[in-house]
Amino acid sequence: MENRQIPAREPSGVLIVRKHAGVTSHDVVGQVRRLFGTRRVGHAGTLDPMATGVLVVLVGRAAKAAEYLASDRKRYRAVLRLGLTTDTEDTTGTVLTEADSLPSRAQLEAVLPSFRGTIQQIPPMYSALKVNGRKLVDLARRGEVVERQPREITIFELTAHPTERESDYELTVCCSGGTYIRTLCADIGAALGCGGAMAALERTEACGFPIEQAHPLSELEALSPEQRNALLLPTESLFHSLPAIRLPAFYERLFRSGCAISLAKLKAAYPIGTRLRVSGASGEFFALGEVIRSEPTASGTIPPDGEKASPRAMPTCVQAEPGGPSAHAEQNPPAQTESAQLQPGRPSAFAPAADAPGALKSIKLFVL
Repeated sequence: MENRQIPAREPSGVLIVRKHAGVTSHDVVGQVRRLFGTRRVGHAGTLDPMATGVLVVLVGRAAKAAEYLASDRKRYRAVLRLGLTTDTEDTTGTVLTEADSLPSRAQLEAVLPSFRGTIQQIPPMYSALKVNGRKLVDLARRGEVVERQPREITIFELTAHPTERESDYELTVCCSGGTYIRTLCADIGAALGCGGAMAALERTEACGFPIEQAHPLSELEALSPEQRNALLLPTESLFHSLPAIRLPAFYERLFRSGCAISLAKLKAAYPIGTRLRVSGASGEFFALGEVIRSEPTASGTIPPDGEKASPRAMPTCVQAEPGGPSAHAEQNPPAQTESAQLQPGRPSAFAPAADAPGALKSIKLFVL
């Protein structure tokens, strides 16, 4: 009889890497692919080559989680160098201007409040963002400058402390995802009229994971495959801030097949738009769900996508289609009492309503 080898299970989980200076985030992903023997590796936020600190790497099935992360807040320690500007907005670039004098600490403190809260930030030319299908960094390297649209970001915390060097201040920043710290440094310098650039950057927290949990690549290289696998955190850890719900076996089967589950049947209540961590009867996390508004059937479910719903099962909510959020809303909902349900697809465009009943809809299955 022919002996058949059972393929080894693909590693899957969240790896917190402590990136060192001089490598790109893509370089780190390449090394993790080699160490774990899988092509399915991504990350939850780029760090520039000069930057160090927390890089959240997603391995195996966890790579599907990047676009659904519950928290995009990040924390940084950066060094702002006043008195110069560069083409890259950090000290690795070509110096464009140098100031004859430097502002006082009091002058710096006076402009910081204007950078706290929700503000508009124009992305730098030296970035991986694309304009008309072309990366800005590629254009910048050819000496081209194109118009970029400002983007809304939020600076939750921003403080500055002097260092031994008169021109340098250590910034502590807590901000939303998509914030460019070197652009923040350049903008602060511009507001002071002397110019500014980022001289150093360390990410101290991302997705709720502090730098104390991060592992240098040199450490990972020295471990055995079993030891490395033991460092993988469960995918569910990315969503630790979300409320959790556990489905009985019957409703778990329905949910996996695409049915929306009435929260009344689950004896649960959440506002419309709430996202939930969903586990099965065994307690194992397997999906993200979102509460939508819909009309229940007698069984407490609505049919999976593609099946024809009865008049009583027609949803009265904005519901996502496979290709992205749907803008469709039922124009003439039935007169019966509405109910909330938990259901499987892409995130709903429905705005949360604290007093509305709902149903649970799956927005992503991580374990089939």
